[in-house]
Amino acid sequence: MSRQVVHLLERAQAGDALEVRAVAIDLLAADPCAAHHFVNVVTYIAEADPSGSLAALEPMLAAAVREGSRGWQACALGTRAAERLKLGASDPAGYDIDASLRDLVAAERLTSGGSDPVAAVNAAVAIAIGWYELRLYELVEPQFRAAHAMSAADREQNGNCSMWLFNLAEMHLRWALELYQVGQVEAAESHTATAEKYALQAADEASGADAATWRDMALLAAACARADRHDPGGAARSISRLMPLLQDRGISPALLAYCRPFYGVALSRSGHSDEALAVMRQAVAELPPEADWLVTASTHRTYAVLLTKAGSPDARSTLAYGDALAATLWLQRQQTLHAAETIRDLEALRARHEQVARAADLDPLTGIANRRAFDRAVEEARGRATVLVIDTDKFKQINDTRGHAAGDDALRAIASALAAQAREEDLIARLGGDEFGALLPGVGSATGAEIARRMVRAVRELPDCPATVSIGVADGPALELRDTLIRADAAMYAVKRSGGDGVEVCASGTAARAA
Repeated sequence: MSRQVVHLLERAQAGDALEVRAVAIDLLAADPCAAHHFVNVVTYIAEADPSGSLAALEPMLAAAVREGSRGWQACALGTRAAERLKLGASDPAGYDIDASLRDLVAAERLTSGGSDPVAAVNAAVAIAIGWYELRLYELVEPQFRAAHAMSAADREQNGNCSMWLFNLAEMHLRWALELYQVGQVEAAESHTATAEKYALQAADEASGADAATWRDMALLAAACARADRHDPGGAARSISRLMPLLQDRGISPALLAYCRPFYGVALSRSGHSDEALAVMRQAVAELPPEADWLVTASTHRTYAVLLTKAGSPDARSTLAYGDALAATLWLQRQQTLHAAETIRDLEALRARHEQVARAADLDPLTGIANRRAFDRAVEEARGRATVLVIDTDKFKQINDTRGHAAGDDALRAIASALAAQAREEDLIARLGGDEFGALLPGVGSATGAEIARRMVRAVRELPDCPATVSIGVADGPALELRDTLIRADAAMYAVKRSGGDGVEVCASGTAARAA
């Protein structure tokens, strides 16, 4: 399924969105899994329809939660954040930066521990795109680097991994464009140097059917990265050769528009001022309507800088106005970054508190709940429930003949065997020593006895472990569970007196041998 999903995602983004959507609908009818929902989501993203993608994301997120897939949950949350931001760009009523920030932070925390490589890569990319929409480049880079590392480790599942390196190169170039606009020249040049490194690596790693196009896209980014540094003449020649070549291959002018400011700078720095002015005049006139604000602003600013150098007084005032606006936008970006980092810090603190709380409720030897957690669960129970009191048979024999380390190993194995027979909503706890307990909400003693019998068999079948268990079973209403525990304890001792390795069910006031 993974390879099919990757292929459909590539097709959807390569212009076949409607055809892929029809396939996705058929797949969802047969298997409404999160991966198939994501294919459907991407068809709307490919058509620049954030309303459609947001509607399709809700069932995807529900499916990911149902499947317990952290990777697809993270992918859904990251994508939802990015699509909300896109929707807000055209519909201010739909702009909710706080919700997007919280989705992105939640998605980041879900990315650890996933096993599906396709989900993991798409989650990293979705989070990167969300941070990218907010211009928080510092938070974008780790996600694209993670996507590249995972793709490089599993090329069969995740296709051409050089695209993530190209995205990193382009991101650093855009970061540099912003920095130039606010007068941080040295910082901008450090980012173009980083962009060149990523771009050359992307060119080396390009593979697959579209390798030539990805290689040339990467080399174009590398040329742009040299425009303001050590090789403006070579950069200008490479840009002039590669841009028309890529346009002839079908790359849209909007995707290449970021290169024009670098082209103008490269020509100017290599002594071709008149040609630089002509190139930027044409770039301003031919700006694609779908070009984003940064490319538009950088194109106009580069033209204004060149006009100012040529002595135009009007360009100087235009440049001053544009730089003042850029400074305001940069401040807004910095404030958003501060808000994002604050939310991340608060989320990390909350997670640490939860971890500490969980640790306080866990038995350190076996990793299951401890007596404290069990007692609290009994106190907080609602409705009818069954309790099991479980005592280990022959445990002293293990300690006496094999040592305490072997006894600890036996307790861990027994705890795992007991937990494996329980339902998701049940609580298995080590009450102390070699005694365990179980709280089974919403079931009567008959179902409880069946679960107990499975536990007895599971422990009996443990390899290299002579221990067995005696289990007492009793049920009762929540308000009487303390009394129910006493009855279950009495039933457990009845099993012990009969030789152990069995189950005793205690009805109200009586006990009946069940195994």
